[in-house]
Formats: sequence, C-alpha cells, structure tokens
Amino acid sequence: MHCGLDFGTSNSTLATASGNAPPRLLPLEGERVTIPSAIFFDFANDATLFGRAAVAEYIAGGEGRLLRSLKSVLGSDLAAESIRIKRSVIPFTGVLGRFVGELKRRAEADIDAALGDVVVGRPVHFVDDDPTADARAQATLQATVKAQGFRHIEFQFEPIAAALDYEQQVTREELGLVIDLGGGTSDFSIVRVSPERARAADRQGDILATAGVHIGGTDFDRLLSLARVMPTLGYGTPTADGKRPLPSGPYVDLATWHRINRLYTQHLMTELRHTKREARDPERVEQMISIVAHREGHALAAAVEEAKIELTAATASAIAFDGEEIALNVPVTRAELTAALRHPVDRIAQTIETTLAAAGLAAERIETLILTGGSTQIPAIMARLRALFPEARFVETDAFGSVGLGLALDARRKFG
Repeated sequence: MHCGLDFGTSNSTLATASGNAPPRLLPLEGERVTIPSAIFFDFANDATLFGRAAVAEYIAGGEGRLLRSLKSVLGSDLAAESIRIKRSVIPFTGVLGRFVGELKRRAEADIDAALGDVVVGRPVHFVDDDPTADARAQATLQATVKAQGFRHIEFQFEPIAAALDYEQQVTREELGLVIDLGGGTSDFSIVRVSPERARAADRQGDILATAGVHIGGTDFDRLLSLARVMPTLGYGTPTADGKRPLPSGPYVDLATWHRINRLYTQHLMTELRHTKREARDPERVEQMISIVAHREGHALAAAVEEAKIELTAATASAIAFDGEEIALNVPVTRAELTAALRHPVDRIAQTIETTLAAAGLAAERIETLILTGGSTQIPAIMARLRALFPEARFVETDAFGSVGLGLALDARRKFG
C-alpha cells in the first residue's frame, strides 16, 4: 500500500488512493482526519499522548512536557538538540519519529494493511535563502520517516499537491496560482491544470514557477502575542533607570510555539528574577515569571491563536488566559491584528510577485487562485490577494486536507 503524508506545522493528515478510487483521508484521531502536530509526554502515567489529546492533557494541568509545531525545527539548530523526558534524553528527531510512527500505526489500523511507500509533502523552502540548510531539513525528515518502516519515500511540494487535488474538479484548462499558507511556511506555485493533463504521468512541464517563504500561522501568533500580550508582561518596557529596555529574548521565546520549552530551565528563571529587580514595572515581570514557573506558555499561546482565529469573522475579540496565579484578558481588534501582520503580509505579496516574474506572467494572466491552509482566511491576507488579483476566481479547497489528498494522488502515480 502507498500513501501521502502531509506532516504539517500545525496539523497533519495521511491519505491513500487505491486503484481508480478517489483519494481518501484516513481517520487519525477518533473520526477526525486531521490531527494537531503535537505530542505530550505524561510524566504521571508514563504515557505519550498525541494530537488533541496531548494539547488537552497539557492545558488541563497534566504533569509532563508538551511539544507542538514539531515541523518548525527542521532546518534549525533545534533539530540537532535533545530533550529531557524525566530521566531519559531523546533526540528531537526521535520525537518527530514517534509522531510520524503513531500516524502510520493509526492509518494501518484503519485500512488493516501495512503502508510501505509514501510521498511526503514538503514546503518549497524549509529555510529561506539557505540551500544547504534546506537540503539538510529534507534529509532529516526523510531519515525520520524511513525509520518508521516506510520502504520507499518520495517528496512533493505541498502547493503542487494542492493543485493535484483541485484538478479533480476542473472541466477545462486553467492557469492557476496555488497559495498554500500553512502553520510554518507560505508556498506558491503557478500551474496549468486540466482534465487531460491530470492523466499525464509527468507534470513537470505544467509547473511554471514555484516559490516560498518561511512565514506561516505560528509567525502570525507570535507577532500578535508580541504586539498585544507580551507588553502586559514587561516586553518593551524599560529598566528602572530608563537607560535600556528589558531583555526581549525570553518574551520572543514565550510567544513562539516551538521555543516555549526552552524557557523551562533554572537558568532562565534566575535570569527573569534578575530582570524583575531591574525593571521599572516589576509587577509585569512577576506575571511573566508566574507563567514560566507554572509551565503555562503553551496555554497562553493557545489563547492567542484562538483570538487570531476569532478575528477572521469578528472585528474585535480578547486574548483570555486563566493561569494558576494570574489571569489576562487583553482586548484585540482586527485592525490591530492587521497592523501586527503588516510586514509578513508584505513579504507574502513580494514572494507572489517573485513567482509571477519567474513564470514570465502578469497578474492578469492568472485565472484561478487555489487557496489551501488555514491562514488563507486571515482578512488582511485575503484583502491583499484580492488587490493583487481583482479578476481571478478564488477557489477555497479543503484547507487542511487538500495537500494530503494530492500527495495520495501523487503516490498512486509514482508507486501504483
């Protein structure tokens, strides 16, 4: 059996495409075909939880260690590090392997067969402007997947996979721009799609240009947190003598999903207490210390993410956090979110223009925008896309499933 694996920064899927049947996403968490890319090491019960169960146990106050946005470490220095789980030290690649292995086990239980061949999705760039680090990231992911028992492993760009899924519904040839805004990366591909081209074994000639930038939903969470939440904890405030701002590093780590666990050390706690003694507003830093001391960083990050999502439909929301010792209720408006995301939205627009230039096309030539990934729904991004492509038809695919389905179609073509 062969399959497509979309190991995403925020969520993951796994799909198969057998014979001539349509591709199918397999249930990975109960009846749900998506699973958050999260793992929780439960110290009290010596158990390992995955996905929603992992996040829920952590937020409920279970003793242990949560790791989320696992894919974000690929290509970074964190990928070479190890983490301590009680008395054991586990390489981070081993954590990635446990998650991928669990997806494989659950999928095989559903189809009652072993999965041997897989097409794995990858962003256009794991790492911006560093081909060596990018190649190292793919090699790390390939070794991780292979260690879980897959025999043959191929890779496909995630936006191309989304195009393959969309192509199943087209009735004529179209020139489309795939916009895949995931949790960690934003990828763009200009492709020709048609019912006739869908039957071709080699589609390289239909990919006119591909580009990407290492910006995604977790970056939007970080920027919203730094703009609205972290100042209440002392970020950007000065020392008592007014000569300098407080050190920003711990605040940036607390706002960044995959760096939160770095804060949970005695050295960092000592550093924060020193910062409090120097601060003009020590009561704010005391709140920061409480969050770190009670290991509530991921719960705070989840509150920020929830407010960001609410601002898709609402013009105002609040970042509500109820910790062991402190509670925060920080109002936030869509306009404030738009202001916080101005720089990454500009970079996304610039990367789209780079993609068009690489294909030698003006924006007016794009007939269809194929949108996938949860971040495509952010109003600031949608407004910029409509300004760039006022005449194009906007097609919203399965935001969390289209890449996995396309990877399964690619697997059938490669291995079937």
